[in-house]
Amino acid sequence: MKNSAQILKFIQHRPQFSKLCKYKCIEKIQSIFSPALQKMIKFAYFKNDILFFVLNHPGAKQEFDNNIQSIKSALKFVSPEECSEVNVTDIRAFVTNKPIKKVPLFETDSKEEYKERATGDFTIDIKDEKLNSLVKSIQDIIKAKNDS
Repeated sequence: MKNSAQILKFIQHRPQFSKLCKYKCIEKIQSIFSPALQKMIKFAYFKNDILFFVLNHPGAKQEFDNNIQSIKSALKFVSPEECSEVNVTDIRAFVTNKPIKKVPLFETDSKEEYKERATGDFTIDIKDEKLNSLVKSIQDIIKAKNDS
């Protein structure tokens, strides 16, 4: 009887799951880079047996270019097991020009209103008549919101 690792290995080597092998190869090659450079990699893909890394910062491109020759020479001598079915002829990188979209940590309901924490209990010592009336109107609004 086969265990789960053997079943997964058998399934991923089927022709319809060839992209899974490519993904594992990309992950393995990406793990060779420094952690700082790994954070600056947006994604990677294969095109015509060339592995492209898309970076999000020009500084990452410069660091990538400094490290890539040593990684290419190492891959020529010893190819990782994950890349046995994938033919990697070259590795390239470029910087994307699209900004990173920030995903909000939590979504707020637009129907919720802000609950006023102020009570409106403050003294007004302003001598200017216009400013005094303006501050009193703000104080009345705060008190009205607290009463309801």
